[in-house]
Amino acid sequence: MARFTAASKRLAAWAAQNADGAIALGLAIVVGVLGVLPDDVFGKDGVDIQRQLVSSSTLVILALVATALLRDRVRQAPVEETITSGALADLPVRLARLEQIETLVTGTRRALDSLQLVRVLGSRQEIAQAHADARKDTTRWSFKGGTGTYLRAVTLPECVAAARRDKRHLTVRIEVIDPSDVEVCETYAHYRRSLSDAPDGTGETWTTDRARKESYATILAAFWHRQRYGLLDIGVGLSSTMTTFRWDLSSTRLIMTVEDPNRAMTALADTFYYENCDTELRLSFEQARRVPLETYKRVPLSDEPTVEEVQELFERIGVPLPKSYDLRDIVDIARKALRARDPYA
Repeated sequence: MARFTAASKRLAAWAAQNADGAIALGLAIVVGVLGVLPDDVFGKDGVDIQRQLVSSSTLVILALVATALLRDRVRQAPVEETITSGALADLPVRLARLEQIETLVTGTRRALDSLQLVRVLGSRQEIAQAHADARKDTTRWSFKGGTGTYLRAVTLPECVAAARRDKRHLTVRIEVIDPSDVEVCETYAHYRRSLSDAPDGTGETWTTDRARKESYATILAAFWHRQRYGLLDIGVGLSSTMTTFRWDLSSTRLIMTVEDPNRAMTALADTFYYENCDTELRLSFEQARRVPLETYKRVPLSDEPTVEEVQELFERIGVPLPKSYDLRDIVDIARKALRARDPYA
């Protein structure tokens, strides 16, 4: 009983809200019933009466339908006006905003794609592997740092050996601190000592004299390799300021290291970070004091450079060795140039 009452209430509410439609529906049902009744139900003139009832009911139904249509049209008019004057009028503005949002999303996606290729390396093994990947088949190498110890020990010999094996051209740009600038060498040695007083991977502690010798050794190594491989285009720049970072940039990736041997950062070529660091290294090298490596033929170096050869080389290129250096110091520079120990081994 309760369900019937609830259903009746819902039906009554619907009929009240849609009275014209409900009446038209009721009449349609009546007309349908009249149409199927036997003619003798209405008496002698049953056919005429039946036709009149059906005709009249049909006219009423048509009138109610027309009324419902007109009422719906009246109700829809304000909605249509709102749509045409409001939403449709604002459509060009909204489309323009949508285009701006799409452009912003595209730019953000591109930035994120670039950022996700900048990766932090957290161990010696990862850093060594990153350097190995960078050296593989590279045709160029740019370095900027302190004295280039790892460059002499690993990077330069292996890159030259690979280029010679494949008989291809190799371009190398090196920027280290100026060994004739005692002040910058002292600043660099003090910075390295402030991080650790213990010997580094080479077994030596950092002093001003060591910083100078390491930088001299990098210059000597550049001349030695240039004389032995004709397709090597190598340049050395000397800086009067030190940096706490070391940049190694090849054709495929950038590696930025610090004094912590277990921390570094790498970025692949064609990324935002790689391209900007490449520009930084180029401009920095152009501002450094250039070592005249084009004079490499004037002072031939032996496979094991002699003391006289080393002294004459540095005199000719305008970077003379300190007068206080004796035979042992010059031999030490030659050893560091050609037999440098890997500081990360």
